[in-house]
Amino acid sequence: MSASRTKRRQKVRRRADMSLLGGIRPPIAALSALLLALAALTAFHLGKVGNESVPEAVRTSQQYFAEDGAIAMRASLDESIIDLSRTATLFNAGSPVSADTVLDKLGNVYQKWRGTAVIEVKSGRLEAQRGENVPLTALDHTKLTEANGLVPRMVRLENGETRLLTFAVLSWPGQPQKLLVASSSLRFPGVSLGKFRAIAVTDANGQILSSDGLANDEQIQSDDVKEETERARKQLKKYAKIAARKTKANPLTTKEPGGGGFRGVSGSLLGPSDGGERTVVGYASLIGPEAGKGTAATALGLTVISLVGVTEDRTAVVDPFFGIAAAAVLLVIGLLAVSLLIGTVQRPLLQLFLESRRLSRGDLNRPVNRPKYGEAARIGTALERLRRQLLGESAEAQKAHDPGRGRGRIGARALLATCGALLLLWSAPLVLLLNRAGESVPVPQTLVHDQRERTDTMADRVRRALNEGHADLTSVGSLIGPATTSAEMTGILERTLTQHQRYESLYVLQENGTITAKVGPEPRRPNAKAPVDEPVVLLESGNAPVIIEFVAAPGLKGASVVGELRIDFLNSLLKRPGLGEIRVIDEKQRVIGGNTGYLAFQQLPNESMRALAAGANQKVGKGPRPSSVLLRGKNDDITIAAAVPMAGGGAAKPLAWTVVSWQPAKGLAIPEYNLQNRTVLAGLLGLTAALVCLGWLHIVVIRALRELAKCAEALADGDRRTVLYPRHHDEVGAVTRSLEVVRQQLQELRKREASGTAGRTGQAAKAGRN
Repeated sequence: MSASRTKRRQKVRRRADMSLLGGIRPPIAALSALLLALAALTAFHLGKVGNESVPEAVRTSQQYFAEDGAIAMRASLDESIIDLSRTATLFNAGSPVSADTVLDKLGNVYQKWRGTAVIEVKSGRLEAQRGENVPLTALDHTKLTEANGLVPRMVRLENGETRLLTFAVLSWPGQPQKLLVASSSLRFPGVSLGKFRAIAVTDANGQILSSDGLANDEQIQSDDVKEETERARKQLKKYAKIAARKTKANPLTTKEPGGGGFRGVSGSLLGPSDGGERTVVGYASLIGPEAGKGTAATALGLTVISLVGVTEDRTAVVDPFFGIAAAAVLLVIGLLAVSLLIGTVQRPLLQLFLESRRLSRGDLNRPVNRPKYGEAARIGTALERLRRQLLGESAEAQKAHDPGRGRGRIGARALLATCGALLLLWSAPLVLLLNRAGESVPVPQTLVHDQRERTDTMADRVRRALNEGHADLTSVGSLIGPATTSAEMTGILERTLTQHQRYESLYVLQENGTITAKVGPEPRRPNAKAPVDEPVVLLESGNAPVIIEFVAAPGLKGASVVGELRIDFLNSLLKRPGLGEIRVIDEKQRVIGGNTGYLAFQQLPNESMRALAAGANQKVGKGPRPSSVLLRGKNDDITIAAAVPMAGGGAAKPLAWTVVSWQPAKGLAIPEYNLQNRTVLAGLLGLTAALVCLGWLHIVVIRALRELAKCAEALADGDRRTVLYPRHHDEVGAVTRSLEVVRQQLQELRKREASGTAGRTGQAAKAGRN
């Protein structure tokens, strides 16, 4: 008997202990912990915003600048290597020609190499040369036939300059093999630097191979300029070694989780302060256009660094006391809210748990200690009525007069709403009112300049891509003659289409408009003559723009080689982070391409952008000039915008296109916006903590408590048939189980009373018969 009692007691203890794992305590404890963590986060982070002398947005912009230079350098080097190899392939497919003919045709099509030469592979004899002298003495012609003998390599000249040598093999049946060699400098193609920026490319050891943006010795006209130039050169040498060391790391270890964009290693460095100005350095390694795939240029181990001086701003955006004050207020409000929950919800419920268990065990001597508020008061009143009913009082008599009924009109939901209102009193001002950036945010002028210079680089990138495509078609056209069959033409076009992904279709167009050879989809311009003086034209095919390049085939009278470019290729050139939205527009300001969703041939989104594009195309001096502006609009919106006409020579010059970019300043890491964002984040975290914990409390406890109050009152009113089932194994569930025990006890009591009454009635009847 004692063993069974011990087991029952242990079972009751386990249930009581398990109730502590759920029920009312965990959400209140979680709310307390979250509010403490939020107070600490507010105190430590809100007070530190804006104390840096150089905004993070400026440092990130220099990183993007270096990435732009690395992308341009890699694309230029790979394009040169591919063009030389493809040209040699096209020559090999035709009849043998002299070395002078090869170099003359190569020079007529491409003007990208400093020098070109043709040597015999076996003997190393020089057969022809154009441009500057190619440093052939640095080559060991006996090793050219080895596995890596034709890999591009860098050679340092006696004057300290570096040249990149690129190779391709010329091979015809019955003739000795020849080597086509091209020498190029490691200069940045079309990277706009502005007035106060230097950029350099280094090798794997941090040795500077070439640089731009620094004044030459003959350009220095004063001691101040000389001193500034020497200081910049020393800094370039210093940070070149640091950047080269950093770019040797695995790119996956240098990116923040979820960071996209540039797939290589890139970053920024802060230099020392000097007279209120600080040097900011960006660096980036050369990386291939596809993830996990290297190119001939990336194998060189080059790194690009950019350097610019930025004026420091040591004005603090916010007083550090703000974060401490906000955290203190949160602690006070949180303490009030948690105390209210503990005093009016948790303690009364635990009190009900103890009282109900006492009644279920048969301890009916003391009146029930009833809570004062909410559903707990209603349940306590019902327990007191049930205690008296267990002592013999009838439920009907209690209905007639019960002084305890009607208590607890303030429900638990009202108490939860009060706690939510207290927390909202702290969170709402942070989300809606405090630390608003406003329209007077000082945007660093460096960011406005960088928007213009990077957009200028983008415009030059688009122009060069169109010119490169035209040069490729020129190379193809030079190899087509009267003896070239249609099948041979198709083979040449297929090789070109395979090697260059910019084309959608290629075809040879005769003077009468017929197509002799074609690869790719059906032409958008079938049965039409080629324009006489327009190498590149823009057509409208339905709702889609079509860019078509024409090159005359000298060997075929009146015939042209035509290439239709993929619009996706143009859009892919515009995908760079840190510039916002980018659009390419024609001379009528119609949108041709963009880096995000757009409608072709539509106008720019607003009048300010259209006015900026029109102003950039106004001729100032020799021609249009790039321009950038800070637009302040409604609702405190600030936009950094730039417009750059596609200036420069080449086949793309007649297009008169303009590249326009814009981005909202609130998306940049500017101290004022950082403070606003962190303030809003703190408020949202407070709202989230209140919503989660109070919602948890309402779903798990309060809703079940309200149902329990109804069941307890129904039981006290005489409902003995409804079985009470606990929903959760917590305090409310424990009270429900106790009420079920009381219900069963009341049923047993009624049965005993009924049987006792029946027994007395039977005895009286028997006595009457006697």
